[in-house]
Amino acid sequence: MLIFPEARLALLAVPKTGTQALETALAPHAAIRLTGPPRLTHLTVRQFRRRLLPLLAEAGIGDLRTVAVMREPIDWLGSWFRYRARPAIRGQPRSTEGLDFDTFIEGYLAAEPPEWARVGAQARFLSAEEGVPDIDILFPYEPGHAALAAFLEARLGVRLDLPRTNVSPPRPLTLSPGLEARLRRERAEDFALWEAVREGFFLPR
Repeated sequence: MLIFPEARLALLAVPKTGTQALETALAPHAAIRLTGPPRLTHLTVRQFRRRLLPLLAEAGIGDLRTVAVMREPIDWLGSWFRYRARPAIRGQPRSTEGLDFDTFIEGYLAAEPPEWARVGAQARFLSAEEGVPDIDILFPYEPGHAALAAFLEARLGVRLDLPRTNVSPPRPLTLSPGLEARLRRERAEDFALWEAVREGFFLPR
């Protein structure tokens, strides 16, 4: 997470949306940087508003607009599936090596997901207490983040050169039609939010 008080922006890092490249490029320009352990780097909207925002207000930093990126839900899950197949975690409970994508999604939808399928949900990350999306500006994920980069360059008065970081190994993402239908039904809030993002409801005006 990066905070820019003068520009009145807080950039939240939704996991697996390419924000590590943004943070690398923007870190020198941010007044406040939360990096390191994932629980700091990836503060949810709810955590930000409940825990961090009051501290910032005490320091005289307020009126911040929250900014984040959302990825198409199946593509997002595919990124997790590929990322957890990396050799560095081979043999660990989080590893998806040796699994196919259907098995991963079945685990994700289980009442008690196995360790390798515990990845959360983008809609939950971006929602308030009552489960309603609570983000001011939300860009759809795209390689290179062109629209978001242009917005940040204009607001911060900087030029960005975004490196490719945290790239997952390639793997096939074949999902059976029946399981895809179940995923869309049981995670309807993610797909509904994605459609709103695609239609530009959360873009800056």
